[in-house]
Amino acid sequence: MRIIIYTGKGGVGKTSMAAAAACQIATEGKKVLVMSTDQAHSLGDSFAMEIKKEPVKITDNLFAMEIDTVYESEKSWGNLKEYMKRLLTMQSESGIEVEELLVFPGLEELFSMFKILEFSESGEYDTMIVDCAPTGETLSLLKYPERLSDFINKVLPMKQKAAKTAGPLVEKAMKIPMPKDDVFQDIQYVMEKMEKLQKLMLNKEIVSLRVVTTPERIVIQEAKRNFTCLYLYNYNVDAVIVNRIYPKAAMEGYFSKWIQMQEEALSEIRESFGVVPCFYVELQKQELRTLEILKKVGSEIYGESDPNAILFREEIYKIDAKQGTIKIYLPFANKEELQLKQADRELIIGVKNETRRFPVPKEFADKEITQAKFEEGYLRIWFG
Repeated sequence: MRIIIYTGKGGVGKTSMAAAAACQIATEGKKVLVMSTDQAHSLGDSFAMEIKKEPVKITDNLFAMEIDTVYESEKSWGNLKEYMKRLLTMQSESGIEVEELLVFPGLEELFSMFKILEFSESGEYDTMIVDCAPTGETLSLLKYPERLSDFINKVLPMKQKAAKTAGPLVEKAMKIPMPKDDVFQDIQYVMEKMEKLQKLMLNKEIVSLRVVTTPERIVIQEAKRNFTCLYLYNYNVDAVIVNRIYPKAAMEGYFSKWIQMQEEALSEIRESFGVVPCFYVELQKQELRTLEILKKVGSEIYGESDPNAILFREEIYKIDAKQGTIKIYLPFANKEELQLKQADRELIIGVKNETRRFPVPKEFADKEITQAKFEEGYLRIWFG
């Protein structure tokens, strides 16, 4: 099963680009599911029809769904949520405030992404196109497994054992209900799902991410940060879609000053994403909605390229034992924003507010960093 995820800054047209690609792939005979994980769903608007929380047939080979995040979160951690609700309402009446407290930032979106794993394991479709939440939310979801795996693997077994042995005494003395096995099972279930999801997302033979941008400086900067962070976490970005390019004929008169601004922005995109395939979409004469318009635009975007193919793949982590170096792909990273240190046989790399840990290979386990510099989009690190 092929999985292609569309992400980018809010309002750049991710949904339209995802829907158009889905239409194009479906016309080539593959069974396609296009799915929205963004809480502000607009997939139904793109197809001009009602789309529900389970797959709805759009046309031959093409299905669509808008994920119900509340429904998915209840399936994933209903027992844990109920236990926490009991704790919060022991001394007060239940109310909407308690429900709001139990909605952790990003967690509902993460549960919606479990659907990606579910359909991948089912093998029901040939291709899944995912219209993902805007950049920041997407990145935070992809980091959950890495952040929480140590806690779950080390702390959870001890907590579960303590709850069984000392739980009744604590419950009697403190008047606090202790978690039952089903609560720990929920946590274990969520973590197992997260680990499987991350393993799938890192499989470059299956999953690609595509960054959607528009030819505006502020949006391009966000796209570059998005691109860097995704590569920092070893996800494969195989294309950049540049949406809403104004035709020159439309830039005369009042909008004439925008011609140079747009040309400068497009030049920056070509220079910045030169190694990655870029596809350019002109501003259409009508809204990108209805099946027929999406089919037309989908066929125009990729030209001779196959939208279902892996369009680009770059290894993020390269070891050269002879030279005593490691190269890490960090496109657009700024030297002034970079932090690098070595601790407990790990390389800790920070780019702005993003931090990533890489294992130091056994060849360099007893050595320390002697030098580091950028070379053609790579951070090269010497050990001695």
